[in-house]
Amino acid sequence: MLKIADIRLTERCDEAGLRRVVADILGVCESAVTELCIQKLSIDARRRPDIRFVYTLLVSVDGGQTILSDRVEKSLARKKAKVIANISEYNPPEQYFFPSSNILKYENLPVIIGTGPAGLFAALCLAEVGIKCVILERGKAVDERVEMVNHFWQRGVLDEESNVQFGEGGAGTFSDGKLTTGINDKRIRFVLEKLVEYGAPKDILYLAKPHIGTDKLREVVRAIRFRLIELGCDVRFRHKLTNIEIYNGQLSSLVVNSGSGIYSIKASKLILAPGNSSRDTFEMLYRAGVKLVAKPFSVGVRIEHLQNAMDTVQYGYDASESAAEYPACDYKLAVHLDSGRSVYTFCVCPGGQVVAAASEHGGVVTNGMSLYARDGENINGALLVSVTPDDFGKSPLDGIAFQRSLEQAAFEAGGENYHAPAQLVSDFLEKRATTAPGKITPTYLPGVKYCNLWNVLPAFVCDALFEAIAQFSKRISCFSAPDAVITAVETRSSSPIRIERENYETVGLRGIFPCGEGAGYAGGIMSAAVDGIRCAEAVVERYQSLEKTE
Repeated sequence: MLKIADIRLTERCDEAGLRRVVADILGVCESAVTELCIQKLSIDARRRPDIRFVYTLLVSVDGGQTILSDRVEKSLARKKAKVIANISEYNPPEQYFFPSSNILKYENLPVIIGTGPAGLFAALCLAEVGIKCVILERGKAVDERVEMVNHFWQRGVLDEESNVQFGEGGAGTFSDGKLTTGINDKRIRFVLEKLVEYGAPKDILYLAKPHIGTDKLREVVRAIRFRLIELGCDVRFRHKLTNIEIYNGQLSSLVVNSGSGIYSIKASKLILAPGNSSRDTFEMLYRAGVKLVAKPFSVGVRIEHLQNAMDTVQYGYDASESAAEYPACDYKLAVHLDSGRSVYTFCVCPGGQVVAAASEHGGVVTNGMSLYARDGENINGALLVSVTPDDFGKSPLDGIAFQRSLEQAAFEAGGENYHAPAQLVSDFLEKRATTAPGKITPTYLPGVKYCNLWNVLPAFVCDALFEAIAQFSKRISCFSAPDAVITAVETRSSSPIRIERENYETVGLRGIFPCGEGAGYAGGIMSAAVDGIRCAEAVVERYQSLEKTE
């Protein structure tokens, strides 16, 4: 099989079109191309408006025809482009297989806390090799959860146990469903293939910036749950971990609140994937003697622009003319300020909405969400300022207290009804209160209350945002558009604590395997899923060690 990289075309092609392109590049007839699949597809808009769809293809050619050059240059009239393609033999990457072990003879099989990406993939890997788990989720199943969240957005009635943060699928269920990651791991392809197996679009296997969208992601997590139950797992919703019991430095049992009563469950192996908003869980673990440390994180706001305006700037011409051709664009910006702080954009949601993501009464939290189609009027992204333990204290739980203080201040400024405080960018840069809406309609529900965010957020956060907006507008001219809307406050981009572990097991305490974003070891759906798989591997290794000593 051949790998043909860096094929730059002026338009996106279907399979038939790509076969014609490959035939032209290789100098063979189309019928000779027996196999073709897309390995990667990205958009290069750096030389706008001369935008290119950049393909890497894997192909097989019939008849044993050989390629005379590693690099060919062809003028393709039908594509109105000159294609320079790099051709090489394709060497498949190492395929990942989850290890198996004969551990069914043990009475206490693993318990998993949390059904976010880390918990779900840990459970799925174990279940598929015959290890049936008990899976505890404090929130509700996805369909009921969506109803409760919509009720909160419409009426301002918050359920502290089942909301945007808690419930089946984790916080990512109400997100853009991005699958990009900065890690390089053989398990990544395995995760992507599993997502497709359970209903995700196949294009996530090759897009340079894959995403599922909140609508598709809900279908996927539901399908994974059905599979876990089919494999014999016990999935319990509205069951919250409230305590752990230790004997001789080893986990022995869990105390769980089911809503209708409290019970104990024997457990010698616990995969702990609680999510970064599980503040009561962190407090319980700290009291129980589990080693936690405060870690840096970020706080800030959501900023909304018109998607059409952003597309026009990014693609270089009227976006309405290219809407059918190019996807809704996103952006990624970062700056390191002279003050030593970093400001960066995060979790950008093209065609999406800003969502109310509170999990505690009396606090306002924002996040972003998009459907798979990304067809909303606005684009929003988190605009975050780095904070360190020097800003909030060295105790492991001080970061939580700092987050909570910002959320409570936003709740008060928003009118104490879960409306969020908001300000137009022009007013923010002039440090004056916004008194009337501009041309951009905020998407946050239940609604926003215009104010002066300089009176809501800490001075160092506002100063950093002020400086960063000016610098970012030099890269994307519409970033400081006067009518762009800033909505506060974003505090849950990452966990404020890390549960210390060694070889994936808690330091000084056997039997607990903390993983995912909440434990401080991941930063998105993909990295969390991979970390969950690694912890599941560690659990199997511990059982294997027991087998060797018996």
